Formats: sequence, structure tokens, C-alpha cells
Amino acid sequence: MAASGEAVLLDVREREEFAAGHAPAAVWLPLIALAAGAELPTPAGRTVLAICRSGNRSQRAVDLLAARGVTAVNVAGGMYAWAGAGLPVVTAEGRDGQVI
Repeated sequence: MAASGEAVLLDVREREEFAAGHAPAAVWLPLIALAAGAELPTPAGRTVLAICRSGNRSQRAVDLLAARGVTAVNVAGGMYAWAGAGLPVVTAEGRDGQVI
């Protein structure tokens, strides 16, 4: 869905985690900022695929977004599952990243 533009992949991990490695198309907004009321840095109306390291924080993000009327889905297993499936993990510079 994210690759086709139907959805946005929202990474809700902390800055250090995101910097170490993230999905190439991910948009970053930490859960703490989302919980404090920060606006999504994405166009309205798109489904949000929330991701964190293991799926716990992203589920909380999904609950917060749903309360705002946003269609959101938790990426089960988080970045651990993403990397385990052989999907790319990169740094901001485009180098190979790691999930921490």
C-alpha cells in the first residue's frame, strides 16, 4: 500500500532508532510527539501504516490516530519483522541500516 501511494508508512520510534535504520519510504514522527498532538506530516485521507521496533508503540499510535478519525493499521512485528522479511533498512544517507 505504501509503495503505491495509497498509504503512508509512519515510523513512531525515537530519533536514534530511526537514524540507525528505517524503511526507505518511512515518514518519522515519534510516538511522544503524536501523543502530544503533533499533526501528521502526510496528506489527509491516506491510510497510515504505523511501525515501531516490535509493534507495541505502533499499536498505541494506531489507537491515537483512530481517535482522531485517521484510518491506521499497525505493522505487526514492527521493524524486527520488516528486516526479518528481507525488506530494506536504510539510514538517512541511504546506506544499509540496522534495527536497534
